[in-house]
Amino acid sequence: MPMLPNVEEVIAWAREAGNLLLEGLGRAHEIRYKGVTDPVTEMDRASEALLIQRIRSAFPNHTLITEESGTLGEEKAQCWYIDPLDGTVNYAHGLPIFAVSVAYVEAGVPQVGVVFDPTRDECFYAVRGQGAYLNGQPLRPTETADLIHSLLVTGFPYDMSGREPDNLDLYAHFARRTQGVRRLGSAALDLCYVAAGRLDGYWEMGVAPWDIAAAMVIAEEAGVVVTRLTGEPDPLRSPCNLLAANPRLYPSLLAEIRAVLGLAEPLSTEIRRGDGRGAL
Repeated sequence: MPMLPNVEEVIAWAREAGNLLLEGLGRAHEIRYKGVTDPVTEMDRASEALLIQRIRSAFPNHTLITEESGTLGEEKAQCWYIDPLDGTVNYAHGLPIFAVSVAYVEAGVPQVGVVFDPTRDECFYAVRGQGAYLNGQPLRPTETADLIHSLLVTGFPYDMSGREPDNLDLYAHFARRTQGVRRLGSAALDLCYVAAGRLDGYWEMGVAPWDIAAAMVIAEEAGVVVTRLTGEPDPLRSPCNLLAANPRLYPSLLAEIRAVLGLAEPLSTEIRRGDGRGAL
């Protein structure tokens, strides 16, 4: 089995890219649109170029799957998922909720994940089998079991026109049955905040694999249950529809989602998650 990348090295790359973004926060930016409402700034491109250079220097034969440049390299079992600026809309408006997300993935399974929030100097990271951490401190999810006592988070696609389902039914459903549903604008941070016990659960439809690959291994290693929205394994498989929650809340959250979507009772599936143990 290939040796895993050194997580400290990946952290250094993510911090370097994040600090570059921080320097440009609040300035006027050139904004292009990949679709009607899907923006990209020159800072997305600068952060991505830095990360590509660092990874290619260390691992020239690995494939890179990036938000802005697409797939670079041959299709191989060893690859990297890079989101150089998760939360571009927030960033372009000067709203300091965004992150750099870098994941090393083998055979479709995230093995190393780093999510860096430069505005709060918070670095979430994990290596599969070694636990999850925030700035060196172990991460644990909440133990909230009842929906009525839970605080959830979700997200929406840039362009919701013509999308079915569009997540609004689920949002309205949970807004009436929980302490609240937040919408932060960064899928990577949403998932990391569940891992850190700041939020109890997260769901989203139509995210990209580079949005969640790093945070996925972080959440699983913290002890969060992470599946596809309707309970199946392999949340990175396209389309990426994600559900994550602490183990006590997950069953009721899943049951509610399946009921709203008009699906039958979930089949029993083996769910991969970390046990929250391990140290680097």
